[in-house]
Amino acid sequence: MKLVILESPTKAGTVGRILGSDYKVAASKGHVRDLPETMLGVKINGGVFEPVYVNLRDKISIINTLKKQAKEADCVYLASDPDREGEAIAWHLAYVLKITDVPVYRVTFNEITEKGIKEGMSAPRAIDRQLVDSYQARRVLDRLVGYQISPILWKKFKNNLSAGRVQSVATRLICDREEEIANFVPKEYWSVDALLYPEGNPDVKFKAGYYGKNGKKVELKNEEEALEVLKAVKGKKFTVTEVRKNDKKQSPYPAFTTSTLQQDCAHKLGYAPSRTMQLAQTLYEGVNIEGAGLTGLITYIRTDSVRVSDSAVDAARDYILKKFGQKYLPAKKRYYRNKSSAQDAHEAIRPAHIEMTPEMLKGSLKPELYKLYKLIYDRFIASQMADMVLAQTSVTLDCEGHTFKSAGSVVKFKGFGAEYDSGAAKDEDGKAEPGIPDLNTGEKVLSDSVTPEQHFTQPPPRYNEGSLVKALEDLGIGRPSTYATIISTIVSREYVRIEKKTLYPTEVGTIVTGIMKNAFPEIVDVKFTAGMEDNLDAIAAGEKDWQTVLADFYGPFSKELEEADSKIEKIKQPVKMSDRICEKCGKPMVYRKSKFGEFLGCSGYPSCKNIISIPKEVGKVCPECGKPLVYKKSAKGRQFISCSGYPECKFASTFEPTGKNCPKCGKYLVYKTRRGGRRYIACSDQNCGYVPSSAKNDGEKAENV
Repeated sequence: MKLVILESPTKAGTVGRILGSDYKVAASKGHVRDLPETMLGVKINGGVFEPVYVNLRDKISIINTLKKQAKEADCVYLASDPDREGEAIAWHLAYVLKITDVPVYRVTFNEITEKGIKEGMSAPRAIDRQLVDSYQARRVLDRLVGYQISPILWKKFKNNLSAGRVQSVATRLICDREEEIANFVPKEYWSVDALLYPEGNPDVKFKAGYYGKNGKKVELKNEEEALEVLKAVKGKKFTVTEVRKNDKKQSPYPAFTTSTLQQDCAHKLGYAPSRTMQLAQTLYEGVNIEGAGLTGLITYIRTDSVRVSDSAVDAARDYILKKFGQKYLPAKKRYYRNKSSAQDAHEAIRPAHIEMTPEMLKGSLKPELYKLYKLIYDRFIASQMADMVLAQTSVTLDCEGHTFKSAGSVVKFKGFGAEYDSGAAKDEDGKAEPGIPDLNTGEKVLSDSVTPEQHFTQPPPRYNEGSLVKALEDLGIGRPSTYATIISTIVSREYVRIEKKTLYPTEVGTIVTGIMKNAFPEIVDVKFTAGMEDNLDAIAAGEKDWQTVLADFYGPFSKELEEADSKIEKIKQPVKMSDRICEKCGKPMVYRKSKFGEFLGCSGYPSCKNIISIPKEVGKVCPECGKPLVYKKSAKGRQFISCSGYPECKFASTFEPTGKNCPKCGKYLVYKTRRGGRRYIACSDQNCGYVPSSAKNDGEKAENV
């Protein structure tokens, strides 16, 4: 018997079915060893850094089971994920299993398909110590920074804060952007737009905007200048001085990398990077497909490469030819160039089975998975399709020496846009621009209206999750597998908050960033952090020694640690005041936090220790007085819904009101739950017993549920 150890148990069924009865497939469920949580876990002796790993408590039974299975095996294949983290898991497994009497091989699967698994098993190798050393260097760096700076933040500012080598830089980007916005001074400028039509054809109107004087660009800085233009051209004829028509080709995008997938999902689907990665992991590991069983649908999801295998390109081209025809297929295969920083360890993210179209799988995939799979599928197919052709038209006009311009484009040939939405115009009728008529040089046009409008320059936009991922990638901070974790960390630490998909620094995040800039400037320096990422990549490539990289970092860093205590002044924690007065001593109540959530505490603490819990709002209003409803707990710990206006309003209910009234008796309707867990609507008055007909599918009355 041959033992194959994966990371995820989800993949075990698929891999076992493909490999057959000669193989036993097991899973480690991630890491089995790590640095201890309660201490630094790194011994530093004479410039040598020794990580002290311990077996994870919740993995003891898994380790024991794997040990037993390994003893019974003829050989062991360590098949954790094909990245730096996966290599480390394989290395840790080899250590804890202590296999000495049978061969141990490292194998990787780029896709959980028959082809991908057989290719992986046919290329066994030794554990890559360079990748492992790169992992260890990253782990030790993060531990040295986090476990040695965090206690300083606790002492000088607030308990339970943390500093991170990469999270601190990401927080700084958001804080710096907020500072830019706060310091931004808007500049006034004006536009003048003319609604024009050809002489003798008033039904065909088009817009042209003011450009300048006698063909030279001029900016209108104030109302006086805009009104001067208006006075000169109002009621006058415009002359067409130039008409340009040309076709512009737009090439398709390459297949997704981890970063571009997260950005596109944030923009088009509204998925947070962490959610995108969770869904993508499911598609990679396998989904139950009707008629096919558990099937891996996409290739490995942590990659910075746009490279795609020739066999996948050939399959895509065959699909394009059959679905769209010859004119949508380029004469040659498309190849894309990676960024200079790309590791190119894995292919781009693409469908593992071209024949499994999104339409075929729609019935087997949950909506979120379907949307993601369709996005990945369409983007990959489009990457091998013909260019989109845009018909562009630009018109230049003159009126009393003032130059106006109008321009636009429409799709002349959809090309790859037939498969993947690139955001281009939807029209494909060959016309220049809907509303821009065919004009000739020297032709006269008349103005229907000329409108001046005031504008102000805008500050740079705040980051959203997609644009922050792009910024991190462009700046070389973190790597594809870490972007989602970075954002999740700074939000969970409450250094950053998300409001309407926009990232804002919190007061705590701003203060911590200020401390880090002052005491640990290199840790939050973008170039330094990007340089350290390059060093980690160089270790993985065998170009640098991991101990040397750590020693070079720790020398200056240890001096900053020594100076930090005297350099950082103690900062008083900001207090958020409430409008409530303490009924015990008359002082204002303030918002405070504990591990159980937010509460109101007396500002006179510790002399007055009065606290008041803050009930969570239901999101509905009281049917009796209209005030917000809140969740409360009874003396026995049972949750119920109450009016926030208590004791003036004594409304209370076990069930959540819907906000609507019963059509039968006029009392309020509530949500109830059947024994099987399904919610339905019923009247709050059991004597009425009203249940909408759609809820009566099992014949139960509301009062009996």
